[in-house]
Amino acid sequence: MPRSVCILGSGSMASNPRLLKEAGALHEAGYDVTTVSCDYTDALRATDDEIERAVPWRVRRVSRPSLARYATRAARVAARLVEAAGIAPPSGLAAEAYGGPTRALSGAVAGVAADLYIAHYVPSLPAAAAAARRRGALLAYDAEDFHSGEGAGSAEDDLRMRMVGRIEGAALPACAYVSAASPLIGRAYAERYGIATPATILNVFPLAMKGAGRAEHAGVPLRAYWFSQTIGLDRGLQAFIRAMARAATPVTLDIRGSNRWGHGDTLLALARELGIEGRVKLLPLAPPDEMVRLAADYDLGLSLETDVTVSRSLCLTNKIFTYLLAGVPVMLSDTPGQRALAPDLGAAAVLVSLGDVDGIAATLDRLAPALAAAKAAAERLGRERYNWDREKHVLLEAVDAAFARRGGARA
Repeated sequence: MPRSVCILGSGSMASNPRLLKEAGALHEAGYDVTTVSCDYTDALRATDDEIERAVPWRVRRVSRPSLARYATRAARVAARLVEAAGIAPPSGLAAEAYGGPTRALSGAVAGVAADLYIAHYVPSLPAAAAAARRRGALLAYDAEDFHSGEGAGSAEDDLRMRMVGRIEGAALPACAYVSAASPLIGRAYAERYGIATPATILNVFPLAMKGAGRAEHAGVPLRAYWFSQTIGLDRGLQAFIRAMARAATPVTLDIRGSNRWGHGDTLLALARELGIEGRVKLLPLAPPDEMVRLAADYDLGLSLETDVTVSRSLCLTNKIFTYLLAGVPVMLSDTPGQRALAPDLGAAAVLVSLGDVDGIAATLDRLAPALAAAKAAAERLGRERYNWDREKHVLLEAVDAAFARRGGARA
């Protein structure tokens, strides 16, 4: 009988391609897989329905309790009172105060028997840890971000980050393994919690997603592209738009994502002010499995992370590896995480400072005549190194090693 694995995520399936890739790799390797995720994002529900119909493993989706936000507010008051008394909040209270669907996930996973529970994101960790203790099973944690470094400095953020420390600090020492989405995120976890350095599992994608390549667009030397679930003003796009206006090379920028907060309109207004109206365009959200194909139509992908939080400065996002798999070179902002990666990407990447708009403009002008070589380098890296067909073996080795240390027996 195959060993069983339950993977928990605190968002929708469509918003967590990392969880889907992990589930698919473990299922293909012969594990009996169940995923537990959330179902409270109206805009993604239809996509989640399609994913559930298509995947070969078992899927459970949970709804967020209607009074969850009130429970979170009450828990935050209680956590502050406990801290004021000089006592560290217990991990259960910390989970409630942090917020998210921990309680709903705990209820859903209670009926899922597994030999290994893998948590994605902070709210999933207490639920997975409790299930593992109850079943005498193994526990693992995948850190896509450095979660205790996600605060931007507000009092509310500071409280949440302290709660993350309590949740992770209580669970991580019991984990059979921890994985992280970048080397620097893994190092930060090892230093903070005194655990073994997590295995790095990059946010790469299967070779099967690789498209046919870019269509030619006569008269436009350089077409730039950025995507995310939500368009934001803390993603370096303003600096790039200003550089577009200063570059001698004609550059266009397509921005894909939800404009629910109106930040896309702010970026369009900036383009108008700079006299490049019409060269910046907003595009709607698209399914995760379409991202590589859609990116392949461009000349330059943007990964312009900022140091708005410690976590953002350490991360390597899925944008980078989406572009590479699409055969598109990448513009990286000079954060510690991306600076460490840039030498490995060679001609497929350019590193810029968001504080140097003239420098970005000059980089665009230098890149335009060298696009053919940059694209060839990106295509080669995506095909040979930065893809899930290769990276999934890091995951499988971590899971296999965890079971081997356990003696190979079922829990």
